[in-house]
Amino acid sequence: MRYISTRGQAPALSFEEVVLTGMASDGGLYVPEEIPPLSHEALASMAGLSYAEIAFRVMKPYVGGEIDDDTFRTIVRDAYAAFSHDAVVPLNQLDANHFLLELFHGPTLAFKDVALQLLGRILDHFLAKRGERAVIMGATSGDTGSAAIEGCRHCDNLDIFILHPHNRVSEVQRRQMTTVLADNVFNIAIEGNFDDAQAMVKASFADQDFLDGTRLVAVNSINWARIMAQIVYYVAAAVALGAPRRDVSFCVPSANFGNLFAGYMAYRMGLPVQQFIIATNANDILHRTLADNDFSKRDLIATLAPSMDIVVSSNFERLLFEAYDRDAEAVGTLLERFQVEPAALADAPLADLRRLFASHSVDDDTILDVIREAHQRTQETLDPHTATGYRAAERVRSDSTVPMITLATAHPAKFAEAVVKAGFPGVPLPPHMDDLLEREERYTVLPATLESVQRFVAEQRR
Repeated sequence: MRYISTRGQAPALSFEEVVLTGMASDGGLYVPEEIPPLSHEALASMAGLSYAEIAFRVMKPYVGGEIDDDTFRTIVRDAYAAFSHDAVVPLNQLDANHFLLELFHGPTLAFKDVALQLLGRILDHFLAKRGERAVIMGATSGDTGSAAIEGCRHCDNLDIFILHPHNRVSEVQRRQMTTVLADNVFNIAIEGNFDDAQAMVKASFADQDFLDGTRLVAVNSINWARIMAQIVYYVAAAVALGAPRRDVSFCVPSANFGNLFAGYMAYRMGLPVQQFIIATNANDILHRTLADNDFSKRDLIATLAPSMDIVVSSNFERLLFEAYDRDAEAVGTLLERFQVEPAALADAPLADLRRLFASHSVDDDTILDVIREAHQRTQETLDPHTATGYRAAERVRSDSTVPMITLATAHPAKFAEAVVKAGFPGVPLPPHMDDLLEREERYTVLPATLESVQRFVAEQRR
């Protein structure tokens, strides 16, 4: 298996190389050169298997033999042994044909654990094989940072630096990062927003001279291994509900678009998906693009669903690459225009996307209404991000006879402020986190300048 850049000007890489590289040298994102098929028979044979075994079968073609089967099975098994539910990502029925896919049973109570518990182990495996050390830099709007830290805190060959927007993540999200006092973990609070942090990470990958030859590794959703790991739960959920004998649909709370692109990859592999629904909060670039062909930046709005508070959805580039029939030049031209002025998709790619995708956007008042409504109807307490999906699934699903699977991306305890604002007394943290608010914190506040961040990383790495 080889991987190519969405910008078309970077060398094709192997799986090992693409995991260790992250973003392509031409500024693009890596995608597989060929999409491996999942036949009807292969899907049917997964019925009743453990999540770890389904994960091994789905991901094996992407690894391309670069990790031997026994080792890869062990890596996968160990990654998901850390989850508190035996099903890893259980389905929870809400009504006759609407299901929640609970992705929050990992150590940090968010869907990012599914990929990052795996990615940390894969990175450590490849670095140990090479006799190398590496530095991880990542930007988080909330959940990625804690999941990355948990996935890498025990890695022998990695130092991890996570940037989060100062005072713009929930207290639980912040403390899940800043109370990990491992020697290889460094938290940076940026005096700016998520997009400022993301821009500095991207600039650091584009020019890594500040590290004097030490490898810089990405663990946010630009890293292909994260997308690969997320493909699995779409397959597992669909098979549990009868695929490939019947179609399913998915509704995904969306921000950086990596989660939904993984679902699209499952569809391209052969999973019978009738519809994908993109759910957004008030930061609605994905909804505006799909609904109105308004591919433009707007000022960031701070919302009750902070993990979705972004201006630019990085992984949308991967979907555009597919919608434009892998025309890297056309995608590059579109994205260059987008950086300086409002842009629009060409008619044919937009029409192609609209055949498979729908979208819906909700504001904060609606999020609170949905939390109350969903609890009254189902006795489930939704976090604010999952609430956007719940409402979108109800509003724009195309066929109520097809099972709708809404991705529950976080445990409601991570966003207790929103739950309380909706009129509930709060949500207790699970037992392994019940002292989180009393734990010692460690983080550094830095101005939102590339120089200050790079100097800190260069000085603090081991």
